[in-house]
Amino acid sequence: MRRREFITLLGGAAAAWPLAAHAQQPERVRRVGVLLPAAADDSQFQTWVGAFLQALALLGWSIGRNVRIDTRWATANAETIRSYAVELVALVPDVILAHGNAAVGALLQTTRTLPIVFPVIGDPVAGGFVESLARPGGNATGFMNFDFSFSGKWLEVLNQIAPSVTRVAVLRDPALGSGTSQFAVIQAMAPSLAAQHKLPTVYYERFFVAAGGLISYGASLIDQYQRAASYVDRILKGEKPAELPVQQATKFEMVINLKTANALGLEVPPTLLARADEVIE
Repeated sequence: MRRREFITLLGGAAAAWPLAAHAQQPERVRRVGVLLPAAADDSQFQTWVGAFLQALALLGWSIGRNVRIDTRWATANAETIRSYAVELVALVPDVILAHGNAAVGALLQTTRTLPIVFPVIGDPVAGGFVESLARPGGNATGFMNFDFSFSGKWLEVLNQIAPSVTRVAVLRDPALGSGTSQFAVIQAMAPSLAAQHKLPTVYYERFFVAAGGLISYGASLIDQYQRAASYVDRILKGEKPAELPVQQATKFEMVINLKTANALGLEVPPTLLARADEVIE
């Protein structure tokens, strides 16, 4: 081989080395934190997180290949939620998924830079989490599980299943709205109060009906978590939470407990049964 040909061949091979090395580089692994106000064995939350992970996979994110998920099951204890919020922020993930007022509030007390997506929240503006629904303005955005007019739907459903009701009581936590504390108060007080006095009750989530409540009508949280995955995907691809509008729920579900209805002496109208997504017998 002539000297000039050898030098040309050597130069071509050297030029190809960086390209080959670049092609063999593993795909960058992004980090997603998840903060949940529930225990690790909570089957309901497991279902929602599963829906989130499935939606992420459909968007091209594969655990171990290009994304890592760091999940913290904080239970409903406020101090534990705050502790895990600090722990997650210290990991410096690319984005954090946080459920509800307590988790989002704890994270925003810890960071005003790391992106946060909430799949479920009551009123993010009143909570101080975003500047407005259209333009959140900060480092958090996500999805509301109902708007203010939605409470009228609860009264409508209650009237259909118990038309004799003329006076309605509402249990809520004014500090957190639809947050963790309100959930705990309703869970602890409403079912036994309703059973003792034979009061028909309407809830915002299936959990209460599965535990013996009469009827629930609210956002599909599986759908909410799937939609949250789309925002996590967009943030991982470079978009900013400040520019992603907070969206309201678009899919709702109704669950009726017929055993409870019978115990209360109520006959569920066929039209209401036909509308139900699930009937517990």
